[in-house]
Parts: sequence; structure tokens; C-alpha cells
Amino acid sequence: MPMLAFLAAAALAAAPAPAAAPLPAPMPQGEELERQIADLDARLFWAGFEGCDPDAMAPLLAPDFRMYHDRIGVSATDAADMVAGFRRQCDARKPGGKDEGYRNRREIVPGSRVIHRMADWGALEEASHLFFEWRGADKGWALVGGARYMNLWQWLPAERRFVLKQSYSYDHAPAAPYPPAFAAAPAGAAK
Repeated sequence: MPMLAFLAAAALAAAPAPAAAPLPAPMPQGEELERQIADLDARLFWAGFEGCDPDAMAPLLAPDFRMYHDRIGVSATDAADMVAGFRRQCDARKPGGKDEGYRNRREIVPGSRVIHRMADWGALEEASHLFFEWRGADKGWALVGGARYMNLWQWLPAERRFVLKQSYSYDHAPAAPYPPAFAAAPAGAAK
């Protein structure tokens, strides 16, 4: 029996140790935090607008994600609800859909993004953006409105990534007519 125990101990000692799980990563800071949030923001809005790719949106959202919209109220109760809503919109754009051929685009207003670190939990992103719709090859993209938004990104240290936990979309407004009425009036005309 002692020889059997010795052989078992020797075999265990010679066996490779199981690979250790990677240590949780600290949350990015400074410019790296801003770069990652800007990248996630671009991927999120591309998936919802130009790319019309709900499957690309899904991994960016926390399962218990919620979205609040100033014109709708609660517009998504979880990640699955958000993805399903965008899937319906994208399906409607396909040939034979009720919005066949519809295209829209979102652009962040340069210089409007502010990112607030939320300790080591995550980050709050605030920015303004503009919305455009495609009017055809002869007219191109038309500015149709704008809004502000706040996104709450949660850091997942074990996964070494952020997910969108909550989103607030507000101050939606149509685009102002251009040129403004006073600029379109002929010189000397009553304004």
C-alpha cells in the first residue's frame, strides 16, 4: 500500500497543473476608457442604424438592459426586447417589407461626448447626436432631427469588457428648417 500511495503521489506531481483562470482585469482609465466607450458607442449605433444588424448589437447589452426614451417611456425592458425591436425595424426595410429601402444614419455631434468614470463599476457616457434619412441618389442624406443621450456602461472584469446597462434618450427634436426664414428673404424685404 505505501508503494501504491507513492506512485499515485508521483503521478499527481508529474501531471500538468490545470490552467489558472485569468485574473479579472482592472477597468480602463483615462484615454483608454474614452477610446473603448467611443468604440462601443459607434458599434452600438452602427448596428441600430446604418448596419441594421441586431445580432451585432446583442453582445453589447447586459441581459437586464433597459432603455428609456422621452417620447416612448420605457422602450426596452431587457436586451432581448431591444434586439427584437431592432430586428423588426430591420426586417421592415428588406424587400417586400413595409419600409422597404428605408435607410437612416446617426452621427455624434463632434465634441459633445463626455465620459464620467463611475469608480471601478463602469462609466456614464453623455453626448448629442443627429439623425439623417436617405432621400435618394438625387437628394442624398437629409438631416431630420437630433437628441441627447446618456449610456451607462458596466465593466465586467472577468470578461474584460463593458456592456450597456441602461440608456436614456431625450431632447428629441426635428431639424430646424434651413436656410432660416430671415436668411432666405431677399435683401430689403420685410422680415
